[in-house]
Amino acid sequence: MSSEFFIAGTKLEAPPLAPGLYVVATPIGNLRDITIRALETLAAASAVLCEDTRMSARLLDHYGIKTRRVALHEHNERAKADDIVARIAAGEALALISDAGTPLLSDPGFPLIRALAAADLPVFAVPGASALLSALVVAGLPTDAFAFHGFLPAKAGARATALAALSVSRETLVFYESPRRLDDTLAAMAEILGPDRQAAVALELTKRFERVQRGTLAELAESFAEGDTKGEAVIVVAGAAEAAAPDAADWQAALLAEMADQPLRAAVDAVTARFGLKRKEVYDAALALKATD
Repeated sequence: MSSEFFIAGTKLEAPPLAPGLYVVATPIGNLRDITIRALETLAAASAVLCEDTRMSARLLDHYGIKTRRVALHEHNERAKADDIVARIAAGEALALISDAGTPLLSDPGFPLIRALAAADLPVFAVPGASALLSALVVAGLPTDAFAFHGFLPAKAGARATALAALSVSRETLVFYESPRRLDDTLAAMAEILGPDRQAAVALELTKRFERVQRGTLAELAESFAEGDTKGEAVIVVAGAAEAAAPDAADWQAALLAEMADQPLRAAVDAVTARFGLKRKEVYDAALALKATD
């Protein structure tokens, strides 16, 4: 089997691969956003497991990679997992790619990785492009702590419930969204997370018409309310602001009232939970109040 590939018309030969599954990141738009190692892996693998073989053909044909392509998507991945595990156990090297970006991030592949882990077979990451990370680094929002939540539920009620659960999260939030639901999702975010929450919407990342729009959720919801959006969107939302510290006089008054009706430890637990304080701080104050009785 040929393991050659081409870069700018120059033929290159890929070195052989050790047995295992290679999870290969592919471009999210610009075909040049692929690593040499990724091309070597795709060329040398026994087969490339593709989310959609027609979509993957554009990339593989561009680099002259003739490796056999096998469809592996959300509808068949569980049924095919045992066969793939057996092939790798027998010494084959297989590559896994999605339509774009890094596999498993809102893409197929998780059941297969679990099956390989359970069989104690090797899985290798071949890192590269990711819409999640690309949007995060251009959004202009904190990157020291973030959480990726993939696609929100399509139904309004379930989406509202999911957003309400995230409303107090302090880390930056990252979501994928379909262009068909972008307007409704931004409107729901403005209502539930707050209209003044800072956010960014990234569209067509790495492509010719790349667009990153920043603003409050209210501004973004209005901007995309009637727009004809193309391409999958990435929404990046600032985390919730830190709540102001409760006034000491207020919580100490509440503590005194609780201590009048119940034992000290129970009063401390109640005030700690009610005001979101550190238990030791409340406990020390309770001892001080008791000493003054």
